[in-house]
Amino acid sequence: MKVSKSILAAVAVASVGGLPLPASAHHSFAMFDNGKNITLEGTVKEFQWTNPHIWVQMMVKDASGKDVEWSIEGGSPNGLSRQGWKRTSLKPGDKVTIVSHPLKNGEPGGSLVEVRIDGVKVGN
Repeated sequence: MKVSKSILAAVAVASVGGLPLPASAHHSFAMFDNGKNITLEGTVKEFQWTNPHIWVQMMVKDASGKDVEWSIEGGSPNGLSRQGWKRTSLKPGDKVTIVSHPLKNGEPGGSLVEVRIDGVKVGN
């Protein structure tokens, strides 16, 4: 049986179309209430300068005076570097004021808007 070149080409194209391709995955920020800002005052527990996003773990006193750990997600180290941040910008024990878009579910977390140490903004 003789198969034409056009049929072979069509089969080859269809086969390649079914292969998995790498995707540039990026998670959504839909879990944050981007229409609302909250201001948190507390102490840095840990600063994670990691890809794809940095994280600030901070301890904030609740209304009863109990320490509550907040997880604040920031931008990429690359993007923040271009705004003047360094991997040493925040250290455990730093007293900070963070403005954040809170999580919609009310859990203690958010998306980083701004960080200040002693009233001085980190980055530009």
